[in-house]
Amino acid sequence: MNTDQILRTFTDFYVERGHHLITGGTLLPPPSDPVLFTTSGMHPLTPYLEGRPHPRGRRLVNVQRCLRTTDLDEVGDSTHLTVFEMLGSWSLGDYGHPQSLRWGYELLRDGFGIPHGQLYVTVFGGDEQVGPDSESLETWRELGVPVERTREDNWWSNGPVGPCGPDSEIFLWAGDTPPRGTPTTDPRWVEVWNHVSMRYRRHEDGSLTPLPQPSIDTGMGLERLVTVLQGHNSVYDTDLFEPWTRLLRPLWDLDEPSLRLLSDHLRSGIVVIGEGVRPSPTGRGYVLRRLVRRTLTTLWQHDPTRTLSDLPPDLVEHTLDRFRMPGGTDHVREVLLAEESRFTGLLDRGRRLLSRPRYQGKLTDQDYDYLHDTHGLPRDLVMTLQGQDG
Repeated sequence: MNTDQILRTFTDFYVERGHHLITGGTLLPPPSDPVLFTTSGMHPLTPYLEGRPHPRGRRLVNVQRCLRTTDLDEVGDSTHLTVFEMLGSWSLGDYGHPQSLRWGYELLRDGFGIPHGQLYVTVFGGDEQVGPDSESLETWRELGVPVERTREDNWWSNGPVGPCGPDSEIFLWAGDTPPRGTPTTDPRWVEVWNHVSMRYRRHEDGSLTPLPQPSIDTGMGLERLVTVLQGHNSVYDTDLFEPWTRLLRPLWDLDEPSLRLLSDHLRSGIVVIGEGVRPSPTGRGYVLRRLVRRTLTTLWQHDPTRTLSDLPPDLVEHTLDRFRMPGGTDHVREVLLAEESRFTGLLDRGRRLLSRPRYQGKLTDQDYDYLHDTHGLPRDLVMTLQGQDG
């Protein structure tokens, strides 16, 4: 299956079971929301999970674009992305957790063709406040899927306070040997889908009270699912990133981690610009600025003559189309090149700064912190400017 077929298979499955397909929301939460970007599929639906009636009914399905910066330093490995898409289904006070698990199993087995023997699940084993999730445990045993019980790993919450509850995580075997071990003992079990039984509200004192309307919230990362279904070990080998690797590899001579970082950061930057964000010193604009400048820092490490003006317009257009965003490629390229120009000016000032006697020797961590916090010079870029190898 290619990515579009996987998407249609997911949404069609739930539409056939009475779910209304709703449009995924923007990356930008409403002004009253303290977070900078939408970080999960359920984020825009929080009021409805807390009991407010949804205008489209009690059964929903959607595809939501999300952005997370918590793993930004991990980008460049095989799995981490900054902008990604979440496949989600919801029951707002309608069917219960066992039905959600049965449908999830049916979709993976029959819709995506995943062999029964390549599935493993985990369920909440109980803690001092809440007993074990025996309902989910019994459902999986009826389906014949092996189960492992955990504690913290199978309790979902939206933060220190708010809706929460036990969850059941579904893992697929991604190894090149017959399945072995369990999700907590062998990393080749890859988590692809989380089914949350939203039953409680956690208060500031840590106590729990039952929600007036128990709901079901499921979330599955599209890119991770595509990676597994297409038989790859890296998301960057999937059809989602095929245009990026095909066009960037001959354009800039980069090692594999650098190529992945550029593909992720430029793709994410295009999406954020498409949302109307502009580079700035604070807030959302700073996230975009950081993405662009990390891209340029990596791009210039071995060849300072490289420029984002070489970025193929096809990649900008492909990304805007992938995330269903209006606007043309010219505007995105203008924003990227303007930020490159600003960063170039910063580097010129940085070179003059680093020519001072204070910075002629080996720099300390305090020096790097000062250069970054006061002058906006990333550590890697300072090292490059000084001609150091680390």
